Amino acid sequence: MSRYQQVVSNSQSGVSMNHLRLLLLAAALAALGACQPKTAATAGDVSPPVATVDGTPISRDFYEFYIKGISGKTSAELAPEQRSLALDNLIRARLVAEEAAKEGLDKSTDTAALLELSRLNVLQQAVSDRYLKDRKASEQELRAEYETQLGSQPKQEYHARHILVATEPFAEKIVTRLGKGEKFDELARRESMDPSKSNGGDLGWFTPDRMVPEFSGALMALKPGEYTHKPVQTQFGWHVIQLLDTRELTPPPFEQVRQ
Repeated sequence: MSRYQQVVSNSQSGVSMNHLRLLLLAAALAALGACQPKTAATAGDVSPPVATVDGTPISRDFYEFYIKGISGKTSAELAPEQRSLALDNLIRARLVAEEAAKEGLDKSTDTAALLELSRLNVLQQAVSDRYLKDRKASEQELRAEYETQLGSQPKQEYHARHILVATEPFAEKIVTRLGKGEKFDELARRESMDPSKSNGGDLGWFTPDRMVPEFSGALMALKPGEYTHKPVQTQFGWHVIQLLDTRELTPPPFEQVRQ
């Protein structure tokens, strides 16, 4: 992607099922007050700690959770040296954390706020996950969210190329040279300062929301084959833009998205 594109989500088309989770989030959070702590395990259920750091045990469950988080596997799926390295790293992290606590770093305003925010985020996610696991959205709710997301999706994709230069006078000279018959792609390769110059300025297919507003606005005013006779300014410089083609954006069908 060229550097003047906006920072947006990776999804250009279609509907993500992640949006459907948001449908139930409010209800999940409302259930927070109803959550009760689990009863403690009996002494016979507790596995021996995998290590003890300054008198504080590192439980087997915590160790397994740590390994799962960094590798996506259980300890049984790792080689012995990998398990040993993971334990060493966990012990080292615990030692550093305990030293920080001894120095009172966990009591500083910023650190305490970050710790509390992390705690709240984890609890919120845990409640949401449990709620969503116990309650599946109805067909009507899923379809309503699907339609909502479709309404916010772009309806058309654009295929364009451009020439990016540093000043307006130089951009105007590019327009003049195009008017005299020079080829757009050849000018882009010679004069553009955008990485797309190696492709003759070709940006491929994209939706307007992928570009900064000034670029998108000028592009959508063109017909296929036309280029901007007045250079377009963005924070990256001055553009001469050519629209190559357009096509309708076809969203995935509901049955595919709901899987």
